[in-house]
Amino acid sequence: MNELGVALRAWRDRLDPGVVGLPHHVPRRVAGLRRGELAQLAGISVEYVVRLEQGRASTPSAQVCSALARALRLSDDEQAHLLRLAGHAADPDRIPRLVPASVHRIVERLADSPVAVCDAAWQLLHWNPLFAATFGDPTRHGDDERNALISQFEIRETRIRQTPVERAAFEESLVADLRATTSRYAKDPDIRALVSRLNRSHRFRELWELRSVGDHQGAHKIVAHPEVGDIAFDSDVLTTQGTNLRLVVDTPRDADARNKLDLLSAIGIQEMSSKS
Repeated sequence: MNELGVALRAWRDRLDPGVVGLPHHVPRRVAGLRRGELAQLAGISVEYVVRLEQGRASTPSAQVCSALARALRLSDDEQAHLLRLAGHAADPDRIPRLVPASVHRIVERLADSPVAVCDAAWQLLHWNPLFAATFGDPTRHGDDERNALISQFEIRETRIRQTPVERAAFEESLVADLRATTSRYAKDPDIRALVSRLNRSHRFRELWELRSVGDHQGAHKIVAHPEVGDIAFDSDVLTTQGTNLRLVVDTPRDADARNKLDLLSAIGIQEMSSKS
């Protein structure tokens, strides 16, 4: 058994099954989660959990580590420790893209609003079901298209409607934010590739040459939804310390927007996604 296996076993043993919604009355020989329960919560096989704990498995991916961290209710420091044990030490020159367990929990608790998590270059990393129902299922697009800057400047079809003034302010703010990100992660090749791609857009080049620097903190937007009609939002951006992840929370601007969001939730994400 290696250090990774020892840590996983200790974290599994300490977790109260009731915290993750498992029945309290089931007889248990030991405290904590069973291996099968951890496997189910993390979406991996129980055989893989056994091999991990016994030190016989290949290095788990960052995605598997993230799933284990959420299942085990690890703190952010513990999740970082798990990643280091698995050989995924953070590179200070690269934009952080791993969504901490604490951010996942925040997103889960904001289920009545569309919420998305983006990295410092506005790449979409995670979202809640109401976000997908409101804006369209992000999985219908490739990873390179799930970027707010690319979506804005390559004019891919979108449900978002903005006035010319709102659009101009939004673009200026996004580009100034990207300029700040390039100085924070000057050696990240993905940033250089993104800027190179965006430079195909005349509007982007025009704004980029202004060399404005700032933080994008929010915007007003209208979502033209094919089923429930226009939904007015105030969009606020919260930035996490250390990782510069952007938590984008879209709150309904009025009672009409709130009612339409409630309708989306009631009808169901699956049905809405299939019709989008």
